[in-house]
Amino acid sequence: MSAIPSVDLKDFVSGDAARKEKFTAEIGAAFEDIGFVALSGHFLSENLVEQLYAEIKKFFQLPQITKDSYEIEGIGGQRGYTSFGKEHAKGKKEGDLKEFWHFGQYVENNPKLEAEYPDNVKVNELPDFNDVGKETYQMLEKTAKYVLRALALHLELDEMYFDEWIKNGNSILRPIHYPPITSEPKNAVRAAAHGDINLITLLMGAHGKGLQVKNHQGEWVDAIARTDQLMINVGDMLSRLTNNKLKSTIHQVVNPPKELWGTSRYSIPFFMHPVSEMPLNCLDNCIDEDHPKGFEDTTAGEYLHERLIELGLVKK
Repeated sequence: MSAIPSVDLKDFVSGDAARKEKFTAEIGAAFEDIGFVALSGHFLSENLVEQLYAEIKKFFQLPQITKDSYEIEGIGGQRGYTSFGKEHAKGKKEGDLKEFWHFGQYVENNPKLEAEYPDNVKVNELPDFNDVGKETYQMLEKTAKYVLRALALHLELDEMYFDEWIKNGNSILRPIHYPPITSEPKNAVRAAAHGDINLITLLMGAHGKGLQVKNHQGEWVDAIARTDQLMINVGDMLSRLTNNKLKSTIHQVVNPPKELWGTSRYSIPFFMHPVSEMPLNCLDNCIDEDHPKGFEDTTAGEYLHERLIELGLVKK
């Protein structure tokens, strides 16, 4: 059904050393090859997924004037609502054909980060919206933590290498609405070809055609997950850290065939970010004669700021 390998997180958390090793090898190989996997056995319940979709559909159906009241100036779209066509891919002028919402970190025991991160925005019209968003955020963050533990082992690091950097990290849960297309788009697609900024992305809603991944032969292949799976891909931060051993793959969301223009599409990516201080300097064990160091030293915070400027979300 899809060119993307499938893995089951239950193997990693099973307590069985052979199954754990199998998962680590499978996800490591997939991320070195195409940079994407379809993951089952995650921590999101079916009921929670249904609740979240119900809440975000209600939000995007609110009157535009109501949604606009949740668009917060001066924070680069990090929390709350971002209206249709505001964001564009790096190097593109045309805005993507989407509107979206951002839930951010729920900081625990860290006053410095509480002050650094913008507050989450409460939707007054929908009493369950924020609670369901928070629970989803935390279950996806928990899933991402175990995926990164497997990747740490694959990279011959301590299993907990990423734990200290992702605790209270600057991660974002982004419910996206791609509205029905009403006229021939001029050079615009639902999401233009791009690589993600962060460590890894966990995507809900890759169940129908639309998401495409560029393989090593330069071909676009459909990335389709089962309804019980998350699509997970490597972001540019992890690619830098591993000196491109783990591949951040270019992907896009194409417009549907004309007969389906009248339909909305929803997808919900979770962008796993570390804290700003995390160094993204290439790991020593990913550099050798055949793979010289390919990236300058930087931190996650510096790199994020640079990329948000390129996306048009933050002014220089």
